[in-house]
Amino acid sequence: LSLDLEENGKEEHLNLESYGKGLREYCCFLRVKNDLFLTTVLPNRKPADLQNLAPGTHPPFITFNNEVKTDVNKIEEFLEEVLCPPKYLKLSPKHPESNTAGMDIFAKFSAYIKNSRPEANEALERGLLKTLQKLDEYLNSPLPDEIDENSMEDIKFSTRKFLDGNEMTLADCNLLPKLHIVKVVAKKYRNFDIPKGMTGIWRYLTNAYSRDEFTNTCPSDKEVEIAYSDVAKRLTK
Repeated sequence: LSLDLEENGKEEHLNLESYGKGLREYCCFLRVKNDLFLTTVLPNRKPADLQNLAPGTHPPFITFNNEVKTDVNKIEEFLEEVLCPPKYLKLSPKHPESNTAGMDIFAKFSAYIKNSRPEANEALERGLLKTLQKLDEYLNSPLPDEIDENSMEDIKFSTRKFLDGNEMTLADCNLLPKLHIVKVVAKKYRNFDIPKGMTGIWRYLTNAYSRDEFTNTCPSDKEVEIAYSDVAKRLTK
């Protein structure tokens, strides 16, 4: 990905290279930041000016003012610092818990989908369900700013659209692509559906699918299924 931005009145060029699931997260992050112009480049077909970019470094990495950053957390911090208000939205969550909500889901999903032993399937599915339930509870629990201390009304359930409120944050850009993969792949290769009773998760996904920032950077179900065709293991006796 490449984009142009201004820093201290000077136009600078920023390159961000990534592939795999990380690419979707960064695309979503940058789209939510603003309507940025992005150029995508295939790893095996780099243009000449990118051939010598961070040689020996595996994506994701970022270059800016001839400085290379390779740590994922540092990249996110850098983008949040450089692409800042008033021109760009601030995407750091207000509530620290939003950063860690759902963080265990993808690991449990990976273990579940890569398992080929029928006798282990039920336990692995329970493990995945447990992490999904934890996320659902967080999404349905009111955040402090949803509760009016001066109101007599007792708010028991949250109605917010995303992890940290009604607007997408960096936490959503990290979690939503993974949650989409879980939904699609588990259904395709294990006939597993996220329970409809998990209303918080389904509200979350429904709101995400209504946002161009997510749908325009989200792979189609067929793309996801093909990508995981060699990863998902068939249950064999």
